[in-house]
Amino acid sequence: MSDQTAHHFDAIVIGAGMTGGWAAKELCEQGVKTLLLERGRNVEHIKDYPTTNMRPWEFPHRGQIPQEVREAHPVVSRCYAFREDAMHFFVKDQEHPYVQEKPFDWIRGYQVGGKSIMWARQVQRWSDYDFEGPARDGFAVDWPIRYKDLAPWYSKVEQFIGVSGNKDGLDMLPDGEFLKAWELNCVEKYFQSVLRQHYPNRHMIYGRCAHLTENRPIFQQQGRTLCLARNICQRGCPYGGYFNANSTLIPWAAKTGNLTLRPHSVVHSIIFDEQANQATGVRVIDAQTKESTEYFAKLIFVNAAALNTNLILLNSTSGRFPNGLGNDYDLLGRYVAFHNYRGKISAQYEGFPGRTTEGKRPTSGYLPRFRNVYRQETDFLRGYAAGFGATRSIPVNSEGFGEELLLNLLDTGAEGPWRVNSHMMGETIPKKDNTVSLDDTQKDEWGVPLLKVNIAYDDNDEKMLQDFFEQFTHMYEKAGFTNIQTRDTHQAPGLDIHEMGGVRMGHDPKTSMLNKWNQLHACPNVFVTDGACMTSTATQNPSLTFMALTARAANYAVEQMKKGELSS
Repeated sequence: MSDQTAHHFDAIVIGAGMTGGWAAKELCEQGVKTLLLERGRNVEHIKDYPTTNMRPWEFPHRGQIPQEVREAHPVVSRCYAFREDAMHFFVKDQEHPYVQEKPFDWIRGYQVGGKSIMWARQVQRWSDYDFEGPARDGFAVDWPIRYKDLAPWYSKVEQFIGVSGNKDGLDMLPDGEFLKAWELNCVEKYFQSVLRQHYPNRHMIYGRCAHLTENRPIFQQQGRTLCLARNICQRGCPYGGYFNANSTLIPWAAKTGNLTLRPHSVVHSIIFDEQANQATGVRVIDAQTKESTEYFAKLIFVNAAALNTNLILLNSTSGRFPNGLGNDYDLLGRYVAFHNYRGKISAQYEGFPGRTTEGKRPTSGYLPRFRNVYRQETDFLRGYAAGFGATRSIPVNSEGFGEELLLNLLDTGAEGPWRVNSHMMGETIPKKDNTVSLDDTQKDEWGVPLLKVNIAYDDNDEKMLQDFFEQFTHMYEKAGFTNIQTRDTHQAPGLDIHEMGGVRMGHDPKTSMLNKWNQLHACPNVFVTDGACMTSTATQNPSLTFMALTARAANYAVEQMKKGELSS
């Protein structure tokens, strides 16, 4: 095909979710003609949020999932946001199979916007304790960047998406560019004060979240307005009160005139030209017609979400790369890690009997990692963060039938004690034998090999879980909380929805796939900036870091394109 055909672009971005949206925005803003490929359907802001203003009684099952639907979707139905109001944004298990060599709950959203429509919207920066962790502890290869390299990009992302938070002054959790925060309630503030008094290196703060609490010109330009704390964000917000790619990044890229968005495009593989010694395009299978098409560009960003990015690169074979694009040292698909969300602890508190809460808010308290931050103090590596929330319980009498039941339900009486809850977010260690690979025989309906997932917890995770229970039990007791109950959910890896790695960054091509700019060492015109690029996982919710890495890499890529320095 000649360069004048509709199949040639300056850049191709694979995946129209959170990171793909950022890549497209940055490239298009700088005049780069960009093709944005999405394997799922198009979802336009507001227009394609069918349940966003529905009341509970307007749902056939009042928001609950019928048993037959759960049975038909045994994996995705375990997700907290898979409810009657949002299940149309999740893949159907039977339509997108994969091979679980070990139990793994792979939660996916195949549409323009990806999982940014349904995400939990928690955003925390990494610190140098996180970037320096592997070098200090020896549990992974050294990150090729440090906090100072990403700090201005964190700021750029925060200013564009809008982040509610407080300036907390914590070295293990750097402050950002914040909008005003919602308040902690009285019990949360009380627990915060207990930690200050008894645990000088442990902090309970307001959970930073991607919600608009102030009007700024940039948000007005995006057509967004304030968050109303409706707390039904997984439906899509008609006000744009929280950040998703649909309300911000993709329209922003489109208005430049440089974006071509192509939904229903399943990427089969990346094309590698052995004579030119670089990637030249992608093979796409039309999701509806199954027709195969090729698109070409000088620059390719792979942002299909961590496991699918691994899949695409593994399936991108050639004479030069028989084991997957850039995979000279058998690293691709290895060292996959995630977050351990198995631990939960609850209790009750008899204090503040005359106080309660009013209205809602989209976040709760947050405890940054306090284990092994400044020195190795436990028999496990790294540590965990935790959420913390308090609510006033309301006793409900559901005895009786008919009118008697109705009267019992209406007669709530006095409010019960406060309930407090915490959940852990543990850092798992990237291991060589935590892998994803391609099945030798099974393919999906588009002719792409099924992904095999071989990922599990280890002894480090078990020790960390027990420490979470022990430490939070001590802190709860110190606060005077009673009826303390710990629970191990025994959930499979994957339900945290924070899978990372497989195409990790590093200094040495023999021990890493990507350099400090997220380029494949062996194929520099291919960039990977979603969760697949992560060298380690830290404890923070990772989306903010993914977005900052993407913005940084995209701007670097444009500079290199202008210099003609993207080829091998």
